[in-house]
Amino acid sequence: MTDQPPTARGADQPPLVIFAGGGSGGHLFPALAVAERVRERVPDAEAVFLCSQRRIDESILSQAGEAFVPLAAQPLAWRPFPAALWRFAVGWRRAVARTRAVLEERRAASRPAIVALMGGFVAAPAARAARAAGLPVVLVNLDVVPGKANRLAARFVSRLVSAVECPDFPSFSREVVGMPIRRRAIAAAAPEECRRRLGLAPDRLTLLVTGASQGAGTLNRLVTDLIREHPAAFSGWQILHLTGEADFEEVREGYAGRAVPAVVLPFLSEMALAWGAADLALSRCGASSVAEAVANRVPTLFSPYPWHRDQHQRLNAQPWVDAGLAWLEADRIDPQENLDLMGRRLLGVMADAPARARVRTGLAERPAAEAAGAIADLLLSSAGRPRIGRPPGGTDRSAEGRRG
Repeated sequence: MTDQPPTARGADQPPLVIFAGGGSGGHLFPALAVAERVRERVPDAEAVFLCSQRRIDESILSQAGEAFVPLAAQPLAWRPFPAALWRFAVGWRRAVARTRAVLEERRAASRPAIVALMGGFVAAPAARAARAAGLPVVLVNLDVVPGKANRLAARFVSRLVSAVECPDFPSFSREVVGMPIRRRAIAAAAPEECRRRLGLAPDRLTLLVTGASQGAGTLNRLVTDLIREHPAAFSGWQILHLTGEADFEEVREGYAGRAVPAVVLPFLSEMALAWGAADLALSRCGASSVAEAVANRVPTLFSPYPWHRDQHQRLNAQPWVDAGLAWLEADRIDPQENLDLMGRRLLGVMADAPARARVRTGLAERPAAEAAGAIADLLLSSAGRPRIGRPPGGTDRSAEGRRG
């Protein structure tokens, strides 16, 4: 990283902030939150997203109106050996080369610029290229257990901050800033208005079912099984079900002819409406999902992604469960076991209005941190461009930008 002062580095030019991360909304949505705060502070700042080649990345960033460049990076894997390792190596070289090209295309010689790593397998090769180009690199770790990609990328960074405490990784817990959340994920309207805008009845209790950006097949199956086996338990309720692309048609057919009112969508970019409409949520517990549920004060039954060997998603929700401000239930994968155990737990919470009220009140009493703004300030100062625009809390600019 250069030691030149900001004025010598072209601080009078619009700064360039390159976000590297992708493969899921859990990496991209926090990046979008930081990007919108950057533009609130420096309206002429340029943001570019280096993402994966997965369809979900294109969908999220296109809807947000952001400039993005897919990288050919591949996750680090050993099986089948040696083909998986070969794919990783080839993808690494291509991702590093493409990042270098983006830097050359987008950055004038004296323009202040910085690379923010948001996790996922595109982060490490992007970091390697940026470091070689002499740019400052900041890693924003979003998980209690940093993934392999973040542990690799940490070798190339100028600074490392975490959204959460990482008890088993002390080097990742030295600077904890909180989880960055998009303004478009924080409800600003009354529940009745949120429901109306989603096509739901404004005065009916609402259950939100979400597996995050890619959906959750086992949770989708659980809820459709529940309304088939226990329709009376849903009396007075309606469902907003975000299925992910893969299960959309099957889940929509599962509601056909049932007495439970439902709006079924594959994906929803305006999560503020979903959280604002919800009296209760059934959700995976990726770091962003937990943060959004907490920020919106929505009582939530969390169920960790069941195919992680270390079950690290559980750790994202555990502090809130321990405080009595959320519920946690393992995903057994087997449909009948989930129906018997998670299903019974969900129906119990649906029937317990006082418990939901206690959780909502408890969440409202917790202080809210403006993590996205703090990270934006860090990026701008590290790039040599201090904040000149509106303070935290300005209008939502997350939809601005260009596709590149």
